[in-house]
Amino acid sequence: MKYLAVYPICINLLAFSACGIDKYKAKRGLWRIKERTLFALAIFGGSLGLLLGMKLFRHKTKHKSFTVGVPMILACQAAAALYLMTKGI
Repeated sequence: MKYLAVYPICINLLAFSACGIDKYKAKRGLWRIKERTLFALAIFGGSLGLLLGMKLFRHKTKHKSFTVGVPMILACQAAAALYLMTKGI
Protein backbone atom coordinates (compact mmCIF):
# COMPACT_ATOMS: atom_id res chain seq x y z
CA MET A 1 0.00 0.00 0.00
CA LYS A 2 2.86 2.41 0.74
CA TYR A 3 4.07 1.99 -2.83
CA LEU A 4 0.81 3.55 -3.95
CA ALA A 5 2.18 6.93 -2.80
CA VAL A 6 5.23 6.61 -5.06
CA TYR A 7 3.25 6.89 -8.32
CA PRO A 8 1.63 10.29 -7.63
CA ILE A 9 4.94 11.72 -6.47
CA CYS A 10 6.75 10.50 -9.59
CA ILE A 11 4.08 11.55 -12.11
CA ASN A 12 3.80 15.01 -10.54
CA LEU A 13 7.58 15.47 -10.57
CA LEU A 14 7.60 14.36 -14.20
CA ALA A 15 4.81 16.80 -15.16
CA PHE A 16 6.48 19.65 -13.26
CA SER A 17 9.81 18.90 -14.94
CA ALA A 18 8.20 18.62 -18.38
CA CYS A 19 6.69 22.08 -17.93
CA GLY A 20 10.07 23.55 -16.99
CA ILE A 21 11.85 21.79 -19.84
CA ASP A 22 9.23 22.93 -22.34
CA LYS A 23 9.56 26.54 -21.16
CA TYR A 24 13.34 26.33 -21.43
CA LYS A 25 13.07 24.98 -24.98
CA ALA A 26 10.43 27.56 -25.94
CA LYS A 27 12.75 30.41 -24.97
CA ARG A 28 15.53 28.99 -27.11
CA GLY A 29 13.48 27.98 -30.15
CA LEU A 30 14.24 24.28 -29.66
CA TRP A 31 12.11 21.18 -30.15
CA ARG A 32 9.06 21.36 -27.87
CA ILE A 33 7.04 18.94 -25.81
CA LYS A 34 3.63 18.43 -27.41
CA GLU A 35 0.66 19.96 -25.61
CA ARG A 36 -1.02 16.57 -25.88
CA THR A 37 1.84 15.07 -23.86
CA LEU A 38 1.52 17.70 -21.14
CA PHE A 39 -2.22 17.04 -20.91
CA ALA A 40 -1.60 13.29 -20.80
CA LEU A 41 0.73 13.78 -17.84
CA ALA A 42 -1.99 15.79 -16.10
CA ILE A 43 -4.69 13.21 -16.82
CA PHE A 44 -2.54 10.34 -15.57
CA GLY A 45 -2.14 12.03 -12.20
CA GLY A 46 0.32 14.86 -12.73
CA SER A 47 -2.17 17.72 -12.75
CA LEU A 48 -0.87 19.28 -9.54
CA GLY A 49 2.73 19.13 -10.75
CA LEU A 50 1.78 20.62 -14.11
CA LEU A 51 -0.25 23.38 -12.48
CA LEU A 52 2.62 24.27 -10.15
CA GLY A 53 5.01 24.22 -13.11
CA MET A 54 2.74 26.51 -15.07
CA LYS A 55 2.70 28.99 -12.19
CA LEU A 56 6.40 28.80 -11.33
CA PHE A 57 7.74 28.88 -14.90
CA ARG A 58 4.93 31.13 -16.20
CA HIS A 59 4.37 28.63 -18.97
CA LYS A 60 1.16 28.06 -20.93
CA THR A 61 -0.57 30.70 -18.82
CA LYS A 62 -2.07 32.43 -21.86
CA HIS A 63 -3.57 29.23 -23.21
CA LYS A 64 -7.18 28.92 -22.07
CA SER A 65 -7.06 25.17 -22.60
CA PHE A 66 -4.34 24.97 -19.95
CA THR A 67 -5.52 27.67 -17.52
CA VAL A 68 -8.99 26.12 -17.40
CA GLY A 69 -8.29 22.50 -18.35
CA VAL A 70 -5.54 21.64 -15.88
CA PRO A 71 -7.39 22.98 -12.81
CA MET A 72 -10.51 21.10 -13.97
CA ILE A 73 -8.52 17.88 -14.27
CA LEU A 74 -7.09 18.48 -10.80
CA ALA A 75 -10.57 19.09 -9.36
CA CYS A 76 -11.90 15.88 -10.92
CA GLN A 77 -8.95 13.91 -9.60
CA ALA A 78 -9.36 15.39 -6.12
CA ALA A 79 -13.08 14.57 -6.15
CA ALA A 80 -12.36 11.00 -7.27
CA ALA A 81 -9.71 10.57 -4.58
CA LEU A 82 -12.06 11.93 -1.92
CA TYR A 83 -14.81 9.63 -3.09
CA LEU A 84 -12.52 6.59 -2.99
CA MET A 85 -11.24 7.53 0.48
CA THR A 86 -14.76 7.87 1.87
CA LYS A 87 -15.73 4.50 0.39
CA GLY A 88 -12.67 2.89 1.99
CA ILE A 89 -11.11 1.76 -1.25
